[in-house]
Amino acid sequence: MRRFLLLCIFLLLGSFFSINAQNGGQPVTVMGDSMAGSVVNGESVREVIGHVVLKQGNVVITCNRAVQYLGRNNAILDGNVLVRQDTLTIRAQKGYYYGNQRIAECNTGVQLNDGKVILSAVNGNYYFKEQRAYFSDNVMLYDTVSTLTCKKLNYYKNENRAVAVGNVKITDSLNTIVADSMIHLRGPKITFAEHNVKITNTANNITVFGDHLENYSQKKYTLINENPLLIQIDTTQQGKTDTLVISSKIMESFSDSSGKFIATDSVRIVQGGFASSNNYSIYYRQIGKIITYKKSGEKVPPVMWYENSQLSGDSVNIFLVDNRLSKIHVLFNGFILSQNKTFAQRFDQISGDSLTIYFDSTGINHTDVFGNVLSIYYTYEEDSPNGLIKASAQRAKFLFKNKAVSDVKLYSDEKHSSSVISEYYPENLVNKNELSFTIPAFIIFKGRPEKNDLLNKNKIFSGL
Repeated sequence: MRRFLLLCIFLLLGSFFSINAQNGGQPVTVMGDSMAGSVVNGESVREVIGHVVLKQGNVVITCNRAVQYLGRNNAILDGNVLVRQDTLTIRAQKGYYYGNQRIAECNTGVQLNDGKVILSAVNGNYYFKEQRAYFSDNVMLYDTVSTLTCKKLNYYKNENRAVAVGNVKITDSLNTIVADSMIHLRGPKITFAEHNVKITNTANNITVFGDHLENYSQKKYTLINENPLLIQIDTTQQGKTDTLVISSKIMESFSDSSGKFIATDSVRIVQGGFASSNNYSIYYRQIGKIITYKKSGEKVPPVMWYENSQLSGDSVNIFLVDNRLSKIHVLFNGFILSQNKTFAQRFDQISGDSLTIYFDSTGINHTDVFGNVLSIYYTYEEDSPNGLIKASAQRAKFLFKNKAVSDVKLYSDEKHSSSVISEYYPENLVNKNELSFTIPAFIIFKGRPEKNDLLNKNKIFSGL
C-alpha cells in the first residue's frame, strides 16, 4: 500500500520529472499539463500532454504531446514541435528526440533557422553534439543572397558549410549553378560543384558546362577545369538564333568590370561561319573583344576560319559588334587563305607583317595588309579561270566580292625604297598546277571546329 501511495503521489505531482541519460550525459527533464505512466513490453513509458517542455542542457523542446521511453531515453514529439538551442530553432509537426545521442529527428516536414540560414525539407536530423543538420527530400537552404535546393544536404552550423548531393541548384543575383554535388561555404561565399555542372548568367545569356567548378563570389571569379564548354545564345536582327560555342581544358570567368573570360589549352571557338583553334583566348564580354596569341614555344599559331577563308597569325584581336564579327586584326606573320567555292584547288593567298580584315553583312569586305606583303590571287573572266597574279609590296588593300578577291591595290614604301612587283601567269601555266603556286607562308590547317562536334563531345544535345 505504501508503494502504491508513493506512485500515485509521483504521478499527481509528476508534471515535472528528470531522467539521467544512460550514457552519463546531462539529465533530461520534462514538464507538461498532465502525465500518465505505463509499462510497455517491460519498458517504462510516460506520456505528457499539454504545454510540454523537454530540457537537456541548453536544448529546449516544446510540443503539444510527448511520449518518453525511459529506458532508451527517447521521446516521441507531436504537435507544434519547437526545438531550440541558443539562436537555433527547429520547427515541425512531429518528431523524435534521442537523449543519449542528443539527436532531433523529423520526417513529416521540418524547418531549421540558425539566424544565418533557413533550411527546410521533408526529413531532417539535427546532431547537437556535432552542430550538424542532415536533411533530405525537397531540401531548400536560403539566406539573404542565395537559395540552394537539392535532394540531400549536410549543414555544418559552426563552419557555415553545406554539402549537397542530388539535383543541386544554387541561385544568387548573378548566377545559377546546378550540379550532381556541391560544397557551399557561406562565410567566404565559395562554391565547389562536381559532375554535370551548369552555370548560367542571365545578364549575358552565357551558360558554361563542365564536371568541376569553383566559384569565388567575393572575388567574382569562377574556374571550370574539367570538360568546360561555354554557350552564348543571341538573336540576329533577322530573328535567327546565333550561338557562340567555346570549348577548352580550362575556363576562367571574371564577373568584375572587365567581364573577362579566359579559355586555356585546346581552345575551340565556333559562331556562325566563324571558327577558331588556339591554345589561349581572352574574351572581354563587355566590349566585345577576343584576344588570342601564340605562346612561347608553340609551333602552331592561332588559326581562324570564316566561311571559305582561313586566317592565322602570332597575335589576333577579334572585334565584335552586337556579338557579330566586325573586324580581325593580326600582328606578326599574318596569313589569309581563301578557297574558291567553284574551283577547289585555287587558293587566294595573302601574307604580311600585320593585317586587318573588315566584315559586313555579306562576309569579308576588305583587308588591309602592312609590311612585306606577298600575295597570289586568281583572276576570272565571266566566271571562267584566267590565270593568276603573284605580287609583292609594302602595303596592300584587297577588296572582296562573292567571297573572293575582286580588286587589289598595292603600294610601295618610299622610306624603305621598296617597289611594287606584280607578275601574271596565264591560264595554260596554271591549270592543273595550282598548288605549285604558293607563297612561303602557305599552309592549309586541318581540324576546323564544328559546333555539333563540340556539343556532342560535351554530351549537350540541345539542337543549338
